[in-house]
Amino acid sequence: MDLDEALLECEEHMEKSVDYLRDELRGVRTGRASPALVEYVKVDYYGSATDLRQLANISVPEPTQLLIKPFDASVLSEIVKAIQQSGLGLNPMTEAKQIRLVMPPLSTDRRKQLAGSVKKMGEQAKIAVRNARRDGNKHVDQAEKDKTQHVSEDQAADAKDQIQDLVKQYEAKVEEMVKAKTDEVMDH
Repeated sequence: MDLDEALLECEEHMEKSVDYLRDELRGVRTGRASPALVEYVKVDYYGSATDLRQLANISVPEPTQLLIKPFDASVLSEIVKAIQQSGLGLNPMTEAKQIRLVMPPLSTDRRKQLAGSVKKMGEQAKIAVRNARRDGNKHVDQAEKDKTQHVSEDQAADAKDQIQDLVKQYEAKVEEMVKAKTDEVMDH
């Protein structure tokens, strides 16, 4: 693997880590209703765990409510069960062939708890970014040792500097995302 490939692969891994964090943060509950909160709740649909968003239309009729309209009414009770078991602390109410979720206001303790889990998710993303740096540096070292690639010490050092710059850049993105989500959670 040459230096350009190593840098590219390293950046791809870092980007994936940030994208994963973005998806994780979408599912963290704030005071407002958001379809992202329940999109990935797994529902037992004829024996297979299926994302709720594939089984129903999820809308926000009011800022503190979600309305879930299953495409197949026979799966209504399975959706209710999945939401109750999801750990989101929501109480689904069945109305005709749809489910209404009212977002209760978050207590200060719960907000702090959620902010803590957001911070933990951010730390996991940073660890993934640093692991990508470690792997990238390993590839650079291998390229430097491999005499067929003609990589000088200076080129290897430059590549490692570029990788470190990427780490700083992606860690800053993670910090920004964590701060924004924490502010959103703590906002009353």
